Amino acid sequence: MGISIALVGDYNKAVIAHSAIPLALKLASAAVEVDVNWSWIETNTICNSDNLAEFTAIWVVPGSPYTNMDGALTAIRFARETRRPFLGTCGGFQHALIECARNLCGVDDATHAETDPHGNSLVVTPLSCSLVEKDGDISFTPDSQLYNIFKGQETNEKYHCNYGLNPEWKTRLEKKGINFTGFDTEGEVRAFELDEHPFFIGTLFQPERSALRGRLHPLIKAFIEAASKSFNTILSFTPYNGIRF
Repeated sequence: MGISIALVGDYNKAVIAHSAIPLALKLASAAVEVDVNWSWIETNTICNSDNLAEFTAIWVVPGSPYTNMDGALTAIRFARETRRPFLGTCGGFQHALIECARNLCGVDDATHAETDPHGNSLVVTPLSCSLVEKDGDISFTPDSQLYNIFKGQETNEKYHCNYGLNPEWKTRLEKKGINFTGFDTEGEVRAFELDEHPFFIGTLFQPERSALRGRLHPLIKAFIEAASKSFNTILSFTPYNGIRF
């Protein structure tokens, strides 16, 4: 019996990240020496947290807009509130910020410009320059979780996105425990982590792509290590006296 990872998103074999993720998990599994099982969970199958409870950790994967945005947000909230290890890459990064805006900042209509361009509370908006099939250098805030994962080193990562954090929301989210700790060479936000959570990390870049070159990525290794450590705790934990959300 090993740890189990819910890959939340709408699988599409044409999406490069979706082909890379199983390879990345296999590399991390071997490095950590733990059995890792994973299942793709389509967003339109998530009405509440019931079909997520069996999983050790949650990875909300690239490929937005999702078929069911509320399903993706439910999975993110479930990981955050049950303290399950969470990784959100690309679209997962974007939607984790929306979930926090809705449920930590109390802004019910917080949303994404890709799906609701005229929304009143746009947490995720178009980037000043497209990052579709681009790469770039990223540095991390000293003493942050990501800084430690990368051993204080900068990293060069690949992207496939046109949307990122609306800068107008940065301070408001920071007041609720979101730490923006990864930045490109222009100082633009590229990663965050959540205070007082064992492992809740979002990256606009796609670390899984390193597996296409046969390289173990330190962030995915750290995600699997966190899942392994939390496995026994999760088995005995029931959030909010069993209340579903």
